[in-house]
Amino acid sequence: MTEDRHEQHAASEENGAHRSWRIFHATGATPAGEPPAIPATPPWREFAGEPLQPAPAADDRAARRRLGATGSRLNLRDEEIDVVNAALLLRRPLLVTGPPGVGKSTLAYLLARELGLGRVLQWSIVSRTTLRDGLYEYDSIGRAQAIAAWRAAADPASSAEPVASPAEQPARHAPYLGDFITLGPLGTALLAYERPRVLLIDELDKSDIDLPNDLLHILENGSYDIPELVRSAMPTVNVFTDDPDSRADIAGGRVECREFPVVVITSNGEREFPAAFRRRCLPLEMRQPSREQLVSIVVSHLQRRPPEGLEALVEDFERRIREGGTQSVDQLLNAVHVTSMGGFQADADGRKLMEMLLRDLSKGR
Repeated sequence: MTEDRHEQHAASEENGAHRSWRIFHATGATPAGEPPAIPATPPWREFAGEPLQPAPAADDRAARRRLGATGSRLNLRDEEIDVVNAALLLRRPLLVTGPPGVGKSTLAYLLARELGLGRVLQWSIVSRTTLRDGLYEYDSIGRAQAIAAWRAAADPASSAEPVASPAEQPARHAPYLGDFITLGPLGTALLAYERPRVLLIDELDKSDIDLPNDLLHILENGSYDIPELVRSAMPTVNVFTDDPDSRADIAGGRVECREFPVVVITSNGEREFPAAFRRRCLPLEMRQPSREQLVSIVVSHLQRRPPEGLEALVEDFERRIREGGTQSVDQLLNAVHVTSMGGFQADADGRKLMEMLLRDLSKGR
């Protein structure tokens, strides 16, 4: 008996040593004090971007909308948490698949909160999305109009040469190039930060067939050029970023990361991706939450005691999934919130409303 306990203790210690390489544990807990250190970069994924940008602020409101007050644990098994940690260690994107509403995009917010990585940069994909949409936007028409207005009002003897930065720009000079360039979510994530940014590329399977292939160079090299800046005579240009009220200096028209961003790419499985693209990502398939996790998610989002009838609603929600329905956790949250309102009656009209809120999403109505 004693020997058995010693063997179990030894196995536990060995397992703890095996898990010590993890920095992400899927708890959703905000780090107390200094955020956890990111593992050293593999030599083949080292980058040397300049100039270094200030650390981003956290977006607590967005995180609370996604995670609730306590950041309830996602439905991740130990081996799936290992995949996430491997992606962090290897500086590779995560390709997250699974049914709608299981928390694929929420994983990005969980990573940002638990690792203290600041605001999540979100790039939502539609069929018309191009690579440049994610990298940067150049308002050429706006700049042409601004230059025309400036020329009409300028003194003929004034210089048309742009200056080095907006702060040094007198009224007599031409409109500043950087005022017409805004980096997109992907472009901002690839700026040089001391700690990686979290980038969510949401529903990539909705994209044009070429977009995954267009991403290959970016995912491999962690850099891109802005031709409008490369062609300019200015060594450094200050442009807008995807972060609110934020700008960044771009040297020589080239953006290169210092730390490769934590990239979470979600897919609902509506299409297959090219092998070359999949080779650069680590796959993670997420499952429907368990009953205990569903209750925890609801309580975390409502930020109060579990309402009466919660167990019955969770059981109904699980039954619909077992019968082959396509349901989202958002639907359960909506149903719980409505039924917890004072005066709600579960009569015929109430049941019709619940059927609508918990309808099968695969049926298109």
